[in-house]
Amino acid sequence: MHEFRDFLYLALQRALPQHLLSRLAGGLAETRISWVRRRLIRAAIRRFGIDLREAAEPDGERYASFNDFFTRALRPGVRPLMGDAQTLVSPADGVISEAGHIAGNSLLQAKGRTFTLEALLGESGARTAALRDGCFATIYLSPRDYHRVHMPLSGTLIATRYIPGRLFSVNLRTAHALPNLYAGNERLVCWFDTPAGRMAVVLVGALLVAGIDTVWQGRYLPGALREDSFEANPMVLARGTELGRFRFGSTVIVLAPPGVELTTATRGLVVRMGEELGRCTQRR
Repeated sequence: MHEFRDFLYLALQRALPQHLLSRLAGGLAETRISWVRRRLIRAAIRRFGIDLREAAEPDGERYASFNDFFTRALRPGVRPLMGDAQTLVSPADGVISEAGHIAGNSLLQAKGRTFTLEALLGESGARTAALRDGCFATIYLSPRDYHRVHMPLSGTLIATRYIPGRLFSVNLRTAHALPNLYAGNERLVCWFDTPAGRMAVVLVGALLVAGIDTVWQGRYLPGALREDSFEANPMVLARGTELGRFRFGSTVIVLAPPGVELTTATRGLVVRMGEELGRCTQRR
């Protein structure tokens, strides 16, 4: 019965016009029509139990749009960074759906389901090889969570790769039921040089996610495969600095090379941005 329910759940998502629905949701979330905006924000607060006490603007009525509300900033000091410069911290608020060792080039998506570095990152060169036998943490951001994504370690942005794809939900139920979920969904791969070596942070899109924004590019719109190099004009981002944001719940995957060890990151752990995930045991 459980497998049949999962089959129906995935069949419904496959039947939906995923990109069209996400564009429509994005347009609605950007509306400045006051009564629409207010109703959307009030409904989200009730439905998802969103607590605005930590927000820089705690009054839901004062946001110009639903997207502004959803990507709200936090008050200074409410997400302190744990540890020191060698501490790998969570890039986002959420729950760790999986974390652990990268077995060669294989990562665990959910119990009984794996996917490869090459499939996730969309390439198989030296950058990808540098992550073999490293570690990873997959963090699911629910609609109630803070939706900005921050640097897990200080690093220099060297490249990004936008990979078009599907827009399945990335909740835990879908992760258990759908093979290659993260490697098939739309995603943005961000490459950084860090004291631990080459690292990747992958922002995975999902159904109703109206867009992925970064501090260096702004909005990444759905389209063709796109790769940008920043080696001629690198951007240095300190640990804990914002790197991007989602316009609805989604998933972030941190990929670290050998020499980084997870210390607290385990499946099912609820984390906040800035909390310790691991430690750099070797400097590169």
